[in-house]
Amino acid sequence: MRETPPTGMPGGRRVLIAGCGITGPVLAMFLRQCGFEPVLYESRPEPGDHAGAFLNLGPNGRAVLETLGIADEVLRYGAVTTRLVFANHRNKTIGSNPERTTVIKRGLLNKGLREAAQQAGIPVEFGKRVTGVNTEGPDGVTVRFTDGSTAEGRLLIGSDGINSATRAAVFSEAPRPRFTQGIGSGGFARTTALGRPDGVLRMMFGLRGFFGHQVLPDGEVYWFENHTETREPARGWAESITDAQWRDQLLQRHVGDHQVVGEILKATDGPIGRWPLYDLPSVPTWHRGNVCLIGDAAHAISPHMGQGAALGLEDAVVLAKCLRDLPEPRSAFAAFERIRRARVEGLIRQARRTGGHMTPAGPVGRALRDLMLPFFLRLSLKNAESVYGYRVDWSSPVTAAAR
Repeated sequence: MRETPPTGMPGGRRVLIAGCGITGPVLAMFLRQCGFEPVLYESRPEPGDHAGAFLNLGPNGRAVLETLGIADEVLRYGAVTTRLVFANHRNKTIGSNPERTTVIKRGLLNKGLREAAQQAGIPVEFGKRVTGVNTEGPDGVTVRFTDGSTAEGRLLIGSDGINSATRAAVFSEAPRPRFTQGIGSGGFARTTALGRPDGVLRMMFGLRGFFGHQVLPDGEVYWFENHTETREPARGWAESITDAQWRDQLLQRHVGDHQVVGEILKATDGPIGRWPLYDLPSVPTWHRGNVCLIGDAAHAISPHMGQGAALGLEDAVVLAKCLRDLPEPRSAFAAFERIRRARVEGLIRQARRTGGHMTPAGPVGRALRDLMLPFFLRLSLKNAESVYGYRVDWSSPVTAAAR
């Protein structure tokens, strides 16, 4: 295992990373360990520590943080989910499975990872959205930002999300994110009507939408809602309505479901996130010259499997290993793509199929779902090991022929 960048990378210590969300800081910390000089550039003008809803991080994602020795510190604001319970619209339990994930607010996860990177000596610059990239010449890259500034480095890694500015600047032929015909929502509530926290994520197949919630140890309720929408919303749709208006729409959508949904929605005083659901199933190539895409910038997955963050963390450790062990960037990027593509694209397809089964039409479809769900949950336990059990051995070397 190399502790310094390969000598085949002339002047190759400075790595520019666009995006300081989840994947970017973790990649930076791994690169720092093996002698690179990463710099994180975040498009937000300031930290978004209270932005976004929440996510469930699977054991495969946590394992990456454990490799860095930061899992307990970064996830200290989260809570363990030990079981999934599924109910029909009357709140009658129709199936359950054991679970082993960590639920955490996205903003707090971002904050923990950014602070860990800064403590490791990695610079973070805000207000730096990529607008252009010059990759002429074999030995470096120059990035232009919307504020008029530039940065130079040996490599540029685009870790700037599903709407990646890096991808737009360098991979103009890449497909646009694909609308999955779904709308997602999420928020946080305070109510004593749901009982004591027990580590259970409860999910309800409503008549017109899918609703999930978990009571955390401090009594706060994390909730999400997904429903089908065949027409893609216009740009700016989410900002065109108020939280109160969207809450009323969700209450109306779930008026035929058990009262617990309405109780949680009415107890939500803060912002309610709302967003169209997209994925990015297959970008023809993830790398060009000294530029490589990673995480959602390369392969975005819809949220129905809870794997978006974990796949980005897996990417981070694999790409860092490839850059550590292979003699020049292009071979490292090619090996990274070979190692990762089949896994992530398979899970993207699986997540899209899962999302399509959340609200079957009519009483016959619902009855069949209720009857068959226990069988499918047993099958999912067998599949869970291939998803959650994925591990990357940081100490093992990568070869150019890696598969």
